[in-house]
Formats: sequence, structure tokens, C-alpha cells
Amino acid sequence: MARVRLSVAERREDLLRAAVEQIEVRGVSAVRIADVAAVLGVSNALVLYHFSSKEKLVAAAYAYAAEADLAHLRKLLTRRTSAVRRLRAVVRWYAPTGRAKGWRLWIEGWASSLRDPVLREVAGDLDQQWKAELAEVIEEGAAAGEFHCEDPMSVAWRLTALLDGLAVQMMSYAGPLSRATMLQWTEEALARELGISHEVLTA
Repeated sequence: MARVRLSVAERREDLLRAAVEQIEVRGVSAVRIADVAAVLGVSNALVLYHFSSKEKLVAAAYAYAAEADLAHLRKLLTRRTSAVRRLRAVVRWYAPTGRAKGWRLWIEGWASSLRDPVLREVAGDLDQQWKAELAEVIEEGAAAGEFHCEDPMSVAWRLTALLDGLAVQMMSYAGPLSRATMLQWTEEALARELGISHEVLTA
């Protein structure tokens, strides 16, 4: 059977998906161009044709993953329901589940960005967009009278900082913290930030 010839955009997307998968499995420092090529059964030269170095491939893979995460975040935040319900949905989605492959990817990215300015820019841009999306919904809920909040961006910063820190604890140290406990703590923190009871948040 003849092989289907992919467009440049399709090939790049295949390579980026494979790179994300290999980073999750091997980590940024250990992943090689050859690993990504082997997943798709293509040559190293083909990978380098689209991405001239491992560093550029890794940065592009993180940008690709970031766009997917942002798209899902926006889907949750644009549901036709209250701001409180949308914010709670985000908290529950954000918390690691099972093997939490996505969280391994981002923890790897944070660590590697300490030495890689391109990756640091990608991760930083995702972080700022994430906070801005949350702040917008918090501001919307306050304007609608669902809760009181004078500084939505500060709430977004504190909430994401708590979620990130707890997720790192969960992923780094198996056992001490359950997902149920993490969810309870973050929901209680969100309720306090919004000046509502936990019962109202979870109703």
C-alpha cells in the first residue's frame, strides 16, 4: 500500500505530537531527535528539516502543548453557566489525575526553562495567558454579583500558585497527598478568595 503523503503542516503536527510524547516519557534532557523519528518511522534528517535542532523542536513541542491546554481552558471558561461553576470546573480539570502525563511535561518544562531562555519564554507566555483567562472570568462573576472581588488578577495568581505547588508535591512525592485532598484545599481556597462558602461553590 502506498504511503499517504502529508502536507508540511500535517507532518509538523505529527512531529510535535511525537516530541511531546517522548518528552513526557524520557524528559527534556534525555530525549533525542532519534527518539522522535523512531516513533513515526521517519529519518532524523526529516525531523531536522522541520526543526533545525533539538532545542527548537523541544520549544515548539511545548508551544504546541500549551496551545492545546489553553484551548481546553477556554472551552471550560466559555460554558454557558455561572462564573463560579466555570472556575470550579477549571480547578478540577487542573488537578493531576492518574499518571498525570501532562503534569510531568510541564514540570519538566519548568525545570529545563531555568537553563533554556526560549523554553522559558514559551512557559512564561502560557502562564500569563492562563492567569489572564482566569482573571477575566473572575471579573465577569464579580460584575454579575455572584461574588465580590476587587482584584481578579491577584486571585488568579494566588490560585494558580497554589495549584502548581500542590501538583508538584503530588507528582514528586507519591503518597502523602491525595487528589481528593488537593481538590478540597483548592476549592476551599477559591471559595475564600471569592467570599463565598464552600457549599455555594460546590452546589
